[in-house]
Formats: sequence, structure tokens, C-alpha cells
Amino acid sequence: MPPEATETEEERFKNLTLEAFADTIVPGEKRFPGDRAVAGAAPGPGSVAAGALELLNFDATGVTAGLPYLAQSLNDHAKSYAGEAGLELDFDVPPFVALPYAHRRELVRRLTAPGHPEKDGWVSLALFSNMAYDSAAHRHTAEAIRDGHPGLLALGYTAPDADGFWRFPKYGYGRKLAEIHPDTTESGSPA
Repeated sequence: MPPEATETEEERFKNLTLEAFADTIVPGEKRFPGDRAVAGAAPGPGSVAAGALELLNFDATGVTAGLPYLAQSLNDHAKSYAGEAGLELDFDVPPFVALPYAHRRELVRRLTAPGHPEKDGWVSLALFSNMAYDSAAHRHTAEAIRDGHPGLLALGYTAPDADGFWRFPKYGYGRKLAEIHPDTTESGSPA
């Protein structure tokens, strides 16, 4: 769905930029016909559909306060990259969003390469973008599965039993490895 109408232009540009970065890490299909942040470079839902923006704005990540700076810096790098590559950018969207997918990917490769002075910040952003897809770290796992989280479903996560607990009647190694400790509580925690 299109961005919220209550966003300021600055927030909209920041969010579009962060979504485009996340889509570069785990690409997916466009969410709607005019989607500019998601390039549509892969079939099915990607990191953005899996909640990358929600995870990045989750305070527990420790990156939330730096997101405006990272978005602005990414757009500054995109302007420089576009000049170097001889690309004309559409100024209706942030510079990174205006880059074609192959150029987004190349710029992210450069920013995350060994020796880049800002590498740590970009790698952190990439890790959280990936984490939104493959672990839904910003959601309770059972709720994410119930709601059809695309990454968890693609990775084969199964729904918990009716009581909210996961039980595995088929042992991964073909046999039971250990008995439950006698002091284990009903919730599965050690006493």
C-alpha cells in the first residue's frame, strides 16, 4: 500500500530510502503498481513485505536514532554514484530510490565492502533488513506465522500447537537424544 498520507515529506523520503535499501538486501515483488521503493527484482515478497521498516524502527535494534542520518548518507552516496555512472535521477523520489536495481545493488556492495570507512553502519542496516525476512525479530513468532509472515513461511517454519508451544514428535536425528530434566517446569524452563 502507498505511504501514509500523514507522513511529512522528510519522513516519506527517509522511509522510501530505507525500504529501497532493505529491498536491495532481500528483493521482492512490487507491493502495488506505482511502488518505487521496491524494485520488483524478485518474485514473491521480500524484506519490505516482511516488515523491514517496522524492525528498523524497533528501539531494541539500537539503530533507530541513526536512521535519518543513514538515509541521508545513502542518498548522498547515490547522488555521487549516479554522477560517476552517468545516470540521471528522478527527483520525485530520493536519489537511492531513483537508482535502477542493479545500480542499487552495486552501491550497497561498495558501501559494505571491506575497508569502506562507513562499512559497519551499512552492514548493520543490511543485517536488520535480512533479519526482518528470515526471523521476524520484531514480531512474536507464533503471531508472525499466523499472519502469514513471508520469510518464516518461505523458510518452512511451522505453526505451534493449539496451546502456543512447538512440539517436535519426529526427532531431527531419527532418535530421541535426551530425557527431559526432572526439574524442568511446564513451560520448558529449567528450575
